[in-house]
Amino acid sequence: MEITERSVGDVTVLDLDGKILLGEGDEVLRHTVRSLIAGGTRKLLLNLAAVPHVDSAGLGELVRCHTRMVQAGGSVKLLNLTARMQDLLSITKLATVFESFESEDSAVGSF
Repeated sequence: MEITERSVGDVTVLDLDGKILLGEGDEVLRHTVRSLIAGGTRKLLLNLAAVPHVDSAGLGELVRCHTRMVQAGGSVKLLNLTARMQDLLSITKLATVFESFESEDSAVGSF
């Protein structure tokens, strides 16, 4: 997985590209988010437009990122979910945990 970090105002946007699977992507995401939190980031937007597949470990890592950020006083929101990812969040009831958006402008404005 490749992660590109950029800022839009005071929101950090991570553009994720690749699968979030056990041993493939989950560790990269974990390390990146830990570093951002340690650096003071409190508003994080994960752009999942280029994420074709997420397994249970990847889903667990998204929850872990959310939990760490909330504990640090911040929030994580999701952008550009695929239909498969929307279904996965709905089935697991995580759609009630994560706010998701189709537009970057509306996502950034929601913080």
